[in-house]
Amino acid sequence: MSLSFGNKRNQVLSGDCVPIMRQISGASVDFILTDPPYLVRYRSRSGQTIANDDRDGWLEPAFAEMYRLLKPGSFCVSFYGWNAADKFIGAWRKAGFRIVGHIVFRKKYASSTGFLQYRHEQAYLLAKGAVEFPAEPLPDVMDWSYTGNRMHPTQKPISILEPLIKAFCPLNGVVLDPFCGSGSTLVAARRAGRSCIGIELDEGHHGTAELRLVLLDAA
Repeated sequence: MSLSFGNKRNQVLSGDCVPIMRQISGASVDFILTDPPYLVRYRSRSGQTIANDDRDGWLEPAFAEMYRLLKPGSFCVSFYGWNAADKFIGAWRKAGFRIVGHIVFRKKYASSTGFLQYRHEQAYLLAKGAVEFPAEPLPDVMDWSYTGNRMHPTQKPISILEPLIKAFCPLNGVVLDPFCGSGSTLVAARRAGRSCIGIELDEGHHGTAELRLVLLDAA
């Protein structure tokens, strides 16, 4: 069965993103902004973990579906784990994406300490087909705002997501986040005047993302 995102805009779908995306017709979204598991077996200070962060079998099929759903001439921004960069880059290239940029988000604090103090997050800018330069290119180093991770153990700040959406998604376009967690990408998309579709495997985070959208639309 092939479905359209037309009747699914501005909502969060519950379940595994790969089979869900396989039901959707191709070239349905204008921009993908996503924060998948980093493949680092993450555990927060309070013991929280991330689903599927301990395996990589989902990586290639997920990005293959993202590529299929993205309209030609469009962009994807994906966060990734730096110590699994080879796996992410391999999956992106196998799907058909071109790497056209890299973004570093500079933190004022160390999220963890090992051989170094880890004071940044990172994402790649990926393209499907021939793409145009944005009217106002963003810097490739941006400042990070700490969320406190109150809604999700790796919660991303709206302040870094909204500029990405405005730069790489046309006004009134559709933003997809197949690993939407607590829904930060979706909130940023709605604030930027774009429609959004989220997919989330964890039932608790799915409920949080749904509630955030309801409260935003009711405000």
